Amino acid sequence: MRPPEVVLFWAFAAALSGVAVLGVPGVPLLARLRFGQTVRSDGPSTHLAKSGTPTMGGLLFVPVIAAVSLVLGGWSPYVWLALVLTLGHGLLGLADDFLKVALRRPLGLRARYKLAAQIALALVLGWGARSLLGLGSAVDIPFTGLSVELGAFYLPFVILLVLGATNGVNFTDGLDGLASGAMLATAAAYGLIAWSRGLPAMAVFAFAVAGACLGFLVHNHHPARVIMGDTGSLALGGALAAMAVLTRTELWLVLIGGLYVIETLSVIVQVAHFRLTGRRILRMAPLHHHYEVSGWSEARVTFTFWLVSLAFAAAGLWGLVVR
Repeated sequence: MRPPEVVLFWAFAAALSGVAVLGVPGVPLLARLRFGQTVRSDGPSTHLAKSGTPTMGGLLFVPVIAAVSLVLGGWSPYVWLALVLTLGHGLLGLADDFLKVALRRPLGLRARYKLAAQIALALVLGWGARSLLGLGSAVDIPFTGLSVELGAFYLPFVILLVLGATNGVNFTDGLDGLASGAMLATAAAYGLIAWSRGLPAMAVFAFAVAGACLGFLVHNHHPARVIMGDTGSLALGGALAAMAVLTRTELWLVLIGGLYVIETLSVIVQVAHFRLTGRRILRMAPLHHHYEVSGWSEARVTFTFWLVSLAFAAAGLWGLVVR
């Protein structure tokens, strides 16, 4: 059963206004706590001016997403599973940010601990979707009308999907407003997909994510007054993975979240090519930095990548809903 469209509007509006208002006292508080971003010396030189900008901005929108989803989406197991992935990854990112920023440990959380936590969260998602919600272990193949039964391979598949989604959003979070604006389009698309498939709780959750991203842009647009940090980017990546699995559009994520795929591939190709040849394909990875050091303004790169994200989201909607 589809939820009334007005509920989706209120989910979007409540999350937007909640994050926008919470940021008014929240951003100065993060600054007073001296949770300032440390800018890498090997990054674009224009980013050095951002050193000290308050980070951990995910603290402003992750709680709002949870509150709006539970109040308007109800206590659905779909919502709970989505929030486990979102909040779990948010806490993981918070630990990483805290070690880097507050305790001045440049490496942050050890990679093996982070990976173990992400695998555990992915297993919860895969088990919950297959066993708790009874969604099975078949995966639809885009544009074919066919599906593949993965069986015992479904949980490893979900692990790869979660790792890919979280890393993809994390790589994309490199310019003011880039990740939040890109996720706005992606989450809104998933909201419409969930609504069209009669998944009211997931539709509310997705529109809450979209609204929260727009509310965060009030404070995060260039020049950013706050940066989401791993607290925000990992949480959004977890939410993205949950939306794909719980709407049964796992492989469609490659299209709907095409921007995150491109950003991730740009890093993989750059590293692999450098190790094999000693030369770089891009001037800098991820891809948005390549354009930035090539002379594009940060605002131009961000706006262009927003349009790319919107195009991918629209293509996925066309394939799943309109076609």
